[in-house]
Amino acid sequence: MTKKFKPHKLPLENLDWLYFLENIGSANRALAKFDGILKSIPNARVLLSPLSTNEAVLSSKIEGTQATLEEVLEFEANPKKITEKYEDIQEIINYRKAMDMAVDKLNERSLTGGLIKEIHKILLTGVRGNGNDPGNFRTGEVFIGKKGLGIEGASYIPPKPQEIENYFSDFEKYIHYSEKDILVQLAIVHAQFEIIHPFWDGNGRTGRILMPLFLYYKKVLNTPMFYLSEYFEKNREEYYENLQGISNNNDWESWIKFFLVAVEKQSEINAQKVELILNLYNKTKKRVINIPTPKNSIEVLDFIFSMPIFDSGDFRKHTKIKENASFRILKFLLDEEIIFDNKKSQNKTYFFNNLIKIVM
Repeated sequence: MTKKFKPHKLPLENLDWLYFLENIGSANRALAKFDGILKSIPNARVLLSPLSTNEAVLSSKIEGTQATLEEVLEFEANPKKITEKYEDIQEIINYRKAMDMAVDKLNERSLTGGLIKEIHKILLTGVRGNGNDPGNFRTGEVFIGKKGLGIEGASYIPPKPQEIENYFSDFEKYIHYSEKDILVQLAIVHAQFEIIHPFWDGNGRTGRILMPLFLYYKKVLNTPMFYLSEYFEKNREEYYENLQGISNNNDWESWIKFFLVAVEKQSEINAQKVELILNLYNKTKKRVINIPTPKNSIEVLDFIFSMPIFDSGDFRKHTKIKENASFRILKFLLDEEIIFDNKKSQNKTYFFNNLIKIVM
């Protein structure tokens, strides 16, 4: 039977920094380049919001949800439409709500255990795990392993509930510690959170949302738009194997190396996506200036980038353009093939396909 694991005290002692020294430089350069691109984008939080939604999709997918980005965006455009994936979609929407709340709070306060509990509470509101005391540490034992095998066949057993407060206090202090390298520190923070497994449910979602928030809090990123779930989802087995290597063999070095490679590779992918979005924005801006009411061009442009699937009600609500003018503008956008609609549906929905293709 797998033994309960006692998390290592932070900061780690006897860490072999030479093992991943080369990766530190590569990862930091790639992330700095990505952040430089983010800084060049006006109102990145609005313009890149579909990327945030896609991160929520991928983070939840790691834990078994099936909803796609397009399904989430379509639901938000028509929330009354019946869908079999309602619970999955709500989980994804909660992820984005938790991120928005945390960013606003971090502009006023530090990254604390209390804020992490608030994030967890929002993530689990009305979805899977809602009955498991959201926002509070677990009061019983849990284990990780394949369904049906029980605790005897568990691959990992986190610490006892009565030990969580002490381990989490140590974890929280480490968040504010000045480590030799921020990305190495983030690798340790992410793994230690999953090792402690402080909540009954939703630890994976909470741990992944903490990564961009940590980099934002440490002022490594100008805006918390850095996501690793895409890399973790594509390399799921390696992700879990390296985390398990810590509890099985005290192998922090392999985990940190894997994490730094993930940061480097995903930074490059994210940078490409953001540059494509920025290029599309600038090209579309030149075309949208010709709408029937040119004074509204920026409102229209920002709206279709922040909500690439929408209906006419969404369009009027968010742009504050009156009904007659909005219909003329939508017709122009359709005629110019900037957006497309689902002609067969009674509830007409509009799609900004060029942006959706980039984000997915």
